[in-house]
Amino acid sequence: MQTRPLGKSGIHLPILSFGASSLGAEFRSVDVNEALESVHTALDLGMNFIDTSPFYGRGMSEVLLGIALKNVPRDSYLIGSKLGRYSLEHFDFSARRVEESVNVTLHRLGTDHLDLLLLHDVEFVSLPQIWEVTMPAVLKMKERGLVRAIGFSCYPMKTFDTVLDHVENDIDCVLSYNQYTLQNTRFADHLIPRLAAKGIGAINAGPFSARLLTNAALPVWLKEPEEVKAAARAAAQLCADNGVDIGQLALQFSCANPEITSTVAGSANPENIKKWAQWLAQPIDQSLLDEVEKIFAPVKNIGHKEGLPENNYRFFIPSCPPLNSPRRRPFKSSKAPMPPHRRPVKRWCAPTAWGFAAPTSRAFSARCRFFPIRASPDTNWDWRFSRSARA
Repeated sequence: MQTRPLGKSGIHLPILSFGASSLGAEFRSVDVNEALESVHTALDLGMNFIDTSPFYGRGMSEVLLGIALKNVPRDSYLIGSKLGRYSLEHFDFSARRVEESVNVTLHRLGTDHLDLLLLHDVEFVSLPQIWEVTMPAVLKMKERGLVRAIGFSCYPMKTFDTVLDHVENDIDCVLSYNQYTLQNTRFADHLIPRLAAKGIGAINAGPFSARLLTNAALPVWLKEPEEVKAAARAAAQLCADNGVDIGQLALQFSCANPEITSTVAGSANPENIKKWAQWLAQPIDQSLLDEVEKIFAPVKNIGHKEGLPENNYRFFIPSCPPLNSPRRRPFKSSKAPMPPHRRPVKRWCAPTAWGFAAPTSRAFSARCRFFPIRASPDTNWDWRFSRSARA
């Protein structure tokens, strides 16, 4: 399988890596024999980087990996784990827990070093702790040879920006999930240019966006808004009408970006892993991809909040057309409309800590509605209308 360099670390990862979260029964009950076979299948097909965490199955994933890899030569695979998150509510990024967590992980995996160590979901804690306490302790693990490369993972772009401001000269890579997909490309749009400039590797997890981009039933815990789910169902139907599984298109799209070192996908079913390898061996259907992207255009880059509120941008406008664009027609009025930049603020919904305040104009309220949006530091303060508002 094709490989790409992980920043300046000297490590090369396959474009598709094996995610071992499924081995921890995070999403369904698993058959142990199938789970072990899935590891060997992934290695046989060239997915020789394995991503795990003590959070997955509360240690079960690491334990099963240790069993599956017991008789596999250590130089034939790369393995990465995480620290800091140990359950849905338990987070510990203290220096003492760093050393303890690394040693426990090494014991479970039956190895003397990790190829990659990530701080897991840092958006759930006060961020100064990450660069003041946790990262110095992790750097000591690297100096001792217990870890080859280090980085962190999270979901909010604000968290990436804030942590990178303090640690970008010390880390080798970052991991983002569900944000380089057919529907959401914030990882590439917002972050990868900064990473590339500093020689930091980019790992993308979740090409199927928590089953959103598959034909499987959507899980009840999926956090994406209803309009995103509706667009995904429409895109899946279009793919089916063209004889293509939307999962195939999603995986091919995520793995095609040369600026992303590796995409991580996981399954405890060996047949799924074989299917992914077959999909990657086929050329992507560009015309179908263009049609699917049109379906997702109205909900492009719409996501959700994760972690502490202060670690998320309050509003984010993913792809807002300029004020003078034909796509941004003003609401109808009996008076001649004023240029958008001169309209009184009271005619629009003013941003508040909770979203948008109710508009003062009842006529405006009846004709317009807003998508929930968040702000990005490189985004002009502007408003994005839904399709009905532009009609």
